[in-house]
This record gives sequence, C-alpha cells and structure tokens, in this order.
Amino acid sequence: MDPDKMAILAEIAPLLAVATVAIAIGWVATTWMRIKHGYPLENQWGKSVYPKTDQEAVERVKLLTNENAELRAEVGSMKDRLANVERIVTDDSHRLTQEIEQLRDKRTN
Repeated sequence: MDPDKMAILAEIAPLLAVATVAIAIGWVATTWMRIKHGYPLENQWGKSVYPKTDQEAVERVKLLTNENAELRAEVGSMKDRLANVERIVTDDSHRLTQEIEQLRDKRTN
C-alpha cells in the first residue's frame, strides 16, 4: 500500500472509530429511553419487535376505561350538586330566611 494512502488512513481511522462509537451509544440510549417510557421496540422496517397485544394489557385497558367512566360520572354528579348549592346560596329567599333566623335569635336572647 502506498505510504500516502497509509498516512491518510491513519488520520481518518480515529475519526471513524469515534463516529462508530458515538452511533452505537446513541442507538443504545434511544433504545433504553423507548423501553423506559413504554414505547414498543421497532426493527429496521418500523414494525414492532414485541407488540403489546397480550391479554394482561387488554385487561388493564378495560379496567382503566371502566374506572375513567365511573370517575366522569362522579364528576358530573358533583357538578350538579355544586350548581344546586350555588343556586341556593345566591337565592334571595335564602338570604331572607337567614335574616329572619337572626332576628329570632336576637329576640330569644
């Protein structure tokens, strides 16, 4: 091999090695972050390596869906109750009833 080519190769080799290591570290970090955050792993063609369609995941989704529906119903009933309380408190007759009760309390004392 020509000494000039060897010199060029000697200069490029460390850059190639660093680039290869950086790409490998990036790939490992990306895979680790996907696993950590629950994303499915993909092969070179973009298809899931381990698709999450097992029975446990399906049951978990069903349970969470039911719980979500129950919580939404509860929030709806609480909104209705709060609207009734606001209506009672802002009602003029309620204020009148309070004034009458205060007058009765003063008269009995």
